[in-house]
Amino acid sequence: MLLKPSFLIKNKSIILYGSSLAALLVLLKWLELKFLILNNAFEIYAGMIAVIFTGLGIWLALKLTKPKVETLVVERKVFVNKEESFIPDKAIIEQLNLSKRELDVLTLMAGGLSNQEIASRLFVSLNTVKTHTSNLFEKMDVKRRTQAVDAAKRLHIIA
Repeated sequence: MLLKPSFLIKNKSIILYGSSLAALLVLLKWLELKFLILNNAFEIYAGMIAVIFTGLGIWLALKLTKPKVETLVVERKVFVNKEESFIPDKAIIEQLNLSKRELDVLTLMAGGLSNQEIASRLFVSLNTVKTHTSNLFEKMDVKRRTQAVDAAKRLHIIA
């Protein structure tokens, strides 16, 4: 809606009065804000410093936790030629004087089974498995299961 010049002339005092009141209101609000800032200057500055240090802390944390070396994962198919026909070295087995049951225990031991699992697989008691294991250790001159398995693989007793 366009205002006609006659309307402006007729209501000039009202418009002037309203504009001066609006300007006075803006001036008062500006002074109120200025006094608010002056009265609370310490809190405002402390808040600004807190915001700056928070931002700096976040930036620094992101920089420090970012890995310096990028890890690249490459997936490839690996083909292993598994010898289906593994033949144990009978000469070494006879030289160590290993029985068939001790070889069975050694093979299951290499498979990662516990004494209890070996006993249930071979249908013998747990004490029998322990006896076979101690005989194996003595004959192969080792002290642990891992040493026995490693030595048996090196000597080509088990696969």
